[in-house]
Amino acid sequence: MTDFSTIYKLSLVALTCFIQACSSSSSSSCPVLECWFVQEKAGRGGGLTGATTQEKSLLHIRTDPDQHSAEALKAPADIHPDRVYLITDPAATLCHRSLNPPRGSIKKPQCEINPFLPHPSSLKWVAPLTESALSPIFLQADWFSAALQGVDGQLGISSITRAPTGTKEQSVILSVTSKTISVQARLGRPVVLDCGFWLDPSSPLSSGFAVEWRYQFRGNGRLVLAYDGKTDRLADTQDEGASLDFEGLHQNGNASLILQESKVLHSGTFICTVYLPYLLAQVAMELEIVEPPSLSIHPSPLPLTVPGQTLTIQCEASGFAPLTLELSWEFIGADGKSRPLGSGRVTGHRQAWDGTFSQSTRLELDTSKLDLGRGGEVTCVAVHPGGTRRASVTLNLIGFSSPSIEDSMAMVGVALVLYGLIKFISWTFSSSGSK
Repeated sequence: MTDFSTIYKLSLVALTCFIQACSSSSSSSCPVLECWFVQEKAGRGGGLTGATTQEKSLLHIRTDPDQHSAEALKAPADIHPDRVYLITDPAATLCHRSLNPPRGSIKKPQCEINPFLPHPSSLKWVAPLTESALSPIFLQADWFSAALQGVDGQLGISSITRAPTGTKEQSVILSVTSKTISVQARLGRPVVLDCGFWLDPSSPLSSGFAVEWRYQFRGNGRLVLAYDGKTDRLADTQDEGASLDFEGLHQNGNASLILQESKVLHSGTFICTVYLPYLLAQVAMELEIVEPPSLSIHPSPLPLTVPGQTLTIQCEASGFAPLTLELSWEFIGADGKSRPLGSGRVTGHRQAWDGTFSQSTRLELDTSKLDLGRGGEVTCVAVHPGGTRRASVTLNLIGFSSPSIEDSMAMVGVALVLYGLIKFISWTFSSSGSK
């Protein structure tokens, strides 16, 4: 009985130590982020904005406001004490592993923090959030906007934080995240652009939200989709084939954009913006539609060719995007060895109605200057970001000094026919002479 009691006590001690270790590990999993504090200088008049200033800062992240860290009170020699912040993030969004690389890692997360001024929006799908026209006392504080990107582009985060005036202890009020900062998709396939948000349920600003998706490419943009979550209304400018998972949106903040069928015109930057009353946070992501080319060779099959003859072959690459493409030719002989034949005469790009591109190359194959043996495979090679494609045709050379089996059989057949013809003529004259 005594032994059992001892084992029981040891088990309790081990369990307690394990829980404490896990708790310590969990609390220490949140990173200390090196960040740039960026703000604009005062304007120079005439509506011109002054240059910006950048200062090094440190963000100490915690998930519980009761967690205290003596380390957070210390500032390194190269960082001003006013630029050391303690941020409470109950959702642990800022504790993601991509923001906390292994010690000694060369790759670092990107971080920028700016002062933020809460303000109402006049957009028709956002205006209902602030229709009372009353600014709550809650807004009387210091507000900041932080933009972060994890190592290797694994995660993009935009957070709005609030600090009571005169303090450096901030609390996350709104976070918008995306796990698809850079996406490649095949033409015609469905695409999901990830966007999720978390808002502080205890905040007076959690009374409603709105979601907006915009598209930008080379300075041009358009509204893809906009949704007023307070009145449950979609804007009339919704793109065809773009939708949201409304159940997931209201239940767990899943604001991901669903494109039913990807098109070339979707290649560009998509921006997911989430609005709260007087606040907004947004993340941007790049979508690239990548479709490899389809190849065709003309003429196909190739005509029989004799040594010394020049043969013109054309290869057409069509239906590809983006337009980056390298076309070349190669010859594979009967011995299996490959020889490059160059790129031929390559034409410019042509664009089809669906936005895809086509391009062709023409090869002048001079058999008198190339040792092609008895023939082989002539191959068109297209190297594209979507993959390498090949198309081949068979080249048959006849009349070569070392005839192939087929040539030899043909020569034997011709010889037999000639022999039979000679015998027939000889027999005919013999018969006539005997008469």
